[in-house]
Amino acid sequence: MLTTQRKPVTVGEILVEEFLTPMGLTQATLAEAMGVQRKHVNELCNNRRTVTAATALILARVFGNSAEFWLNVQRRNDLWDALHSPKSSERIARARPLTRAA
Repeated sequence: MLTTQRKPVTVGEILVEEFLTPMGLTQATLAEAMGVQRKHVNELCNNRRTVTAATALILARVFGNSAEFWLNVQRRNDLWDALHSPKSSERIARARPLTRAA
């Protein structure tokens, strides 16, 4: 379980700060390399689109890292959001552990 109150780094932040900016890439260049529309990359960079398994595989191929890297970044954010959302917290609190029959 996540124990920090600080929101984890997002896919968009990593894309922009660790890849696009240092590599001198534009969103349009990345979109072309990924074979997607520029809007897709823009939404990823601005955290308005989540990373799916297919997108993770594409990003891994483009940048030479792993799909797991991208999925783990997304997973950490999804978990943090669920743990810090009042609506999700209510749903989680209603859940009860199952007991094993003897």
